[in-house]
Amino acid sequence: MAAAARTVVACFGEALIDFLARPPAAPSAPRQFEEHAGGAPANVAVGVARLDGEARFVGMLSRDMFGDTLLSQFARYGVDVAQVRRTDAARTALAFVSLDADGERSFNFYRPPAADLLFRAEDFERAAFADTAVFHVCSNSLTAPGIADATLHGMHLAAEAGALVSFDLNLRPALWPRDVDPAPTVWRALAAAHLVKLSREELAFLADDGTDEAVIARLLGGAARVVVVTDGAAPIRWWTAAAAGTAPTFRVAAVDTTAAGDAFVAGLLQRIVARGIDRDGLVAAFADTAMRDDLLRHAAAAGALATTRHGAFAAMPTAADVRTLLESAA
Repeated sequence: MAAAARTVVACFGEALIDFLARPPAAPSAPRQFEEHAGGAPANVAVGVARLDGEARFVGMLSRDMFGDTLLSQFARYGVDVAQVRRTDAARTALAFVSLDADGERSFNFYRPPAADLLFRAEDFERAAFADTAVFHVCSNSLTAPGIADATLHGMHLAAEAGALVSFDLNLRPALWPRDVDPAPTVWRALAAAHLVKLSREELAFLADDGTDEAVIARLLGGAARVVVVTDGAAPIRWWTAAAAGTAPTFRVAAVDTTAAGDAFVAGLLQRIVARGIDRDGLVAAFADTAMRDDLLRHAAAAGALATTRHGAFAAMPTAADVRTLLESAA
């Protein structure tokens, strides 16, 4: 029997509700908050689906009104939820988001307790990895021992099944206990990922008192084949063991940067799968100038477009949106 085709981008971890602050109608009026479905890996799943890819979300949702909202939003955008679990033991995590004049965001999180933290290693189904081309996670599912163990176990199962394991650090210090240094746990996940995405600030966090070069060398000395670092509208930086370089971004009128990094990751992962690149072909793809430029341009376009809209799920661009931006910039 032929092996199942690997076409699915499976995203594991938190799904939550973002309450986006809106300007008051008058100086004396109370601040209003607008509800948006979100959560970093959930955003990536929706982003992949919006780009016409096959997306799956894997995680724990509460049996509360917000869990119902998240499930219906996944269905609306065409994300496979067969591996979603439900619980009555905790509520959905909430994030209150405020924006400055340039659309840069700040967060107030209400988590823990939260349903997404209750997914455990035994909740994974090994058979579900058979069609998984990419398994994607971020550090928000490393903030407590039980969910950290589950995340690392999922990464192991995905790698064992032949999938490309993707990790976006997406560090949110407010989600970690005050007396816990995230770095040791984060490095365990980084060491297991084939594709690592960082922001400039996250690269600095990992470097601590060392150098960026030492961080990149440590990453590429583990499982990582490619490391990508973003810095807002500044050029993208990338590394493999044999080469390094930069790639341009797109200038847009940003109004909300909440899910820009997630949209970038969705654009990159969807394009990797669409071009038939597996983990063993990732380095060769980045060594091919035309292929690498194609991958990073799609990622940069998706990330840029997400900043032009409010929200998270709602901000993910479509494949047609990305094509339009690419064609206009050609």
